[in-house]
Amino acid sequence: MDMKYYALLTTGLVSLATASAAQQVELDLWTIDDPGEYHYVMADEFMEAHPDIKINVRTVQFEDMVNDLARGVASGDAPDITYIDNPEVALFASRGLLLDLSEYIEASDVVNAEDIFPGPLSSVTYEGGIYGLPRGANTIALYYNADMYRDAGLDPDNPPSTWAELYDAAKALTKPEENVYGLAFSAVATEEGTFQFLPWLQMTGGDYNNVNTEGAVEALNMWKAFIDEGIASPDTLIRGQWDSTGTFNAGQAAMSISGPWELPRMSSEADFDFRATMLPAPSADAERASALGEGDNVILASSDNPDEAFMFLEFLMANMDRVWNEFGYLPASDVEVTDPKYPEIYAVFEESMKYARNRGPHPEWPRISQAIQGAIQSTLTGQASAEDALADAQSRIDRVLN
Repeated sequence: MDMKYYALLTTGLVSLATASAAQQVELDLWTIDDPGEYHYVMADEFMEAHPDIKINVRTVQFEDMVNDLARGVASGDAPDITYIDNPEVALFASRGLLLDLSEYIEASDVVNAEDIFPGPLSSVTYEGGIYGLPRGANTIALYYNADMYRDAGLDPDNPPSTWAELYDAAKALTKPEENVYGLAFSAVATEEGTFQFLPWLQMTGGDYNNVNTEGAVEALNMWKAFIDEGIASPDTLIRGQWDSTGTFNAGQAAMSISGPWELPRMSSEADFDFRATMLPAPSADAERASALGEGDNVILASSDNPDEAFMFLEFLMANMDRVWNEFGYLPASDVEVTDPKYPEIYAVFEESMKYARNRGPHPEWPRISQAIQGAIQSTLTGQASAEDALADAQSRIDRVLN
């Protein structure tokens, strides 16, 4: 080959590659997932299908996401797309920081707002706009070790359905000499603690804006009895749901209150017959409630590439039927899950979703949640009675709401 021609050819190829790279759109995505989990997997698949778009994925700890996003917005270093816990959408939307997706959704052949379940849809709706799309949904139920039930003379086919039955079963299953607690749950002073407590409050007729009720007092006193009587570990006050369920997987707790996200690791860590049942209610005829969890995918209003960012959100919605079997979420829209893993447990969580309620939504949700967390912590540590702690929380919440 003529060397001059070869040099021209090489230069041309380099220029072509440079031009191609220059045309590639880059999106920054923040997530609470670790490599190998949902957002990383889906981003890789999307980039394979769309080589002209590159997605840079960054992991942010769940408890740090709101503060990191606030700093990113203030410094001009916010991502294009991010995960936000569902009660935080109103917080960011109310400040004009999120892109209203209504027009995108209306023009989309993939996303139909009517297919999204009411709870998840309401979590992304603020003052008539739709500011995100749910990546999935979850709620909480009661996992239990059927082998331990049998050993304690309890019927694993008849798990507790009321608070009194839960207390009795947890007490019977507690074996301090073997370092086995009857129940594991999370009362940590973060959003996870609020998430776990709200259903107990809601089942007694209260809600995030009405916490100073007799039912809430009863619920908190029961939580305190679990701690004081050694039925639950003292670490309950400082452990999140992931760590508290880890004690269940390790055989150190007979029951655990948690969600479907636990199933992928539970299947590999728990070497016993694990099952799930609906979250027990105050009484057999009481109103049911469960917490609406999981987060939403939102596009920051500052994104330079909102069209490509919405393409990625469409891709995620188009794969909603995969979230249960592959990632441990419940679908947030009306899709068919073919051959679901753990069908009996899937049925429990699917039924629980009928009673799942939002946390809020409210633009000042973090302040409301912190008031609830404070009542939980002060009661369980003995710093205040449940009555006084909840009255103080109600006063703080009223100041926010008014």
